[in-house]
This record gives sequence, C-alpha cells and structure tokens, in this order.
Amino acid sequence: MTAPTITLIGGPTALIDVGGFRFLTDPTFDEPGEYQLPHVTLTKTSKPALSFEEIGAIDAVLLSHDQHADNLDHGGRAVLDKAPRVFTTVTGAQRLGGHAEGLGPWQTMRLTKQDGRSVVITATPARHGPAGIEPLSGDVIGFVLTFPGNGTAPVYVTGDTVFYDGVAEVARRFRVGVVLLFAGSAQTRGPFHLTMDTNDAVETAHAFPEALIVPVHYEGWAHFKQNGEDLSKAFKALGFGSQLRLLEPGVATPITRQ
Repeated sequence: MTAPTITLIGGPTALIDVGGFRFLTDPTFDEPGEYQLPHVTLTKTSKPALSFEEIGAIDAVLLSHDQHADNLDHGGRAVLDKAPRVFTTVTGAQRLGGHAEGLGPWQTMRLTKQDGRSVVITATPARHGPAGIEPLSGDVIGFVLTFPGNGTAPVYVTGDTVFYDGVAEVARRFRVGVVLLFAGSAQTRGPFHLTMDTNDAVETAHAFPEALIVPVHYEGWAHFKQNGEDLSKAFKALGFGSQLRLLEPGVATPITRQ
C-alpha cells in the first residue's frame, strides 16, 4: 500500500501526491491582501509556501467552490488555466467556463494514465456552515480519491464544510486512509462557523477511525478563528492525538502511521 505525500502550500491549498497522480486543492497563490466580497472583506495574512511553478506538473485541480477568495484567489484563478483538468461544483463550472468540469454529490470521474494506473474521483456532499446556510454560501463539494486495484487507501478531501450527515455518509461509503480536513472554524457572517471547528474535526476523526486526519485551511487568513495548536490540544484531550498530522508549510510529508 502506497502512502500519500501531502505538501501544504497555504490556507486550503495542498498538493496531494498519491497513486501515481498529483492533485492540487483549492488554489490560492496571491500575496497577502484584502478581498471585497458582497457581504464581507476577507484578509489574507501570509503568502504561499511555494509558487505554482515550484510545485511542478499536476494531473488535476480539486476545487471545492469558486465563490470565495480564501478558496480561489486571483493567482489561483490563473492556475486553473494551466491545469490539465479542473473539477468543481456544477454551478462553479458554469461560472468559470473554460475546461472546468462540474460534479454533483456522488458523481464520479475516472482518470487513467498511459501505464494503466487509474484514479476514481467521487464528489462528496458538503455544507459550508449551519443548516440553512446554502442560499448564502452557495454550492460546495468535497472529493474522495480511490485507486482501483493498487491497494492504496482512499483519500478524502472535505472541502469547506462542517461535520454533518453528508460527511458521516462519506464515512459509511468509503474506508478512508487519509482525510484532508478543511478546519479553521472560519467566521465571517455571524457567531457561527463555516468550516470545521475542533469539535467537528474530532467528530470526523471518530467517524473515520482508520484514517489519519491532516488539517488545512486553518492559517493564512484573518477569519480563521482556530489554529493548529487548538486542533492538537483538542485531539490530545479527547484521545485522538495519534490520528492527527499537522503539516509544515512547503514540506512534502508522507502521511503514515507513526
């Protein structure tokens, strides 16, 4: 069984090298700055650990949604034009145009290399905040990567979501080895979180007992209210510390049991 190698670029952006494929999540490559959205200003506080050119060739971008700058900034949009494939929501693909491909929850797409290696990309449900948030947040998806026939455990990319029935259903359907978890307890509109807080992250670890939990999306933006230290403390306090893997930005890290 081949363990994935994950490189944290910054915010929600990570390079997943697994099963002979390389995937980039929610590309954000701008320098620090401000972004004016219809109802809120988002402030980026740190630059990416690597440039897109330093990352090298990729097979596809996995874009959970296109409507928020902390998941797709100006530099990230330029990356979409350079990527061979871009998978995102159905409405996002319509907005982005070009070669973006839209997937609804539980839809699949198979990529196959010339040497016969393949990966199945399954879009998964996501809810970007509390129940009823959808008219404000818009559509979001996550992704599960499965590798038929080669023994590599599936990788689950949550996208921007809280823990809810949709995430629990992913756990019922897939025996995941790694969860790339969008954390940070993001808050912009009110006293509620739009991405997983520490409680949600621990719930996810409980739902995926065989998986290693690799958080992203908890640093680099001012609206992230919880950080890696908060996650580490919560996981240790509740007995899930052995499942958590915090990444050093810019360092390619094999995700294996210690």
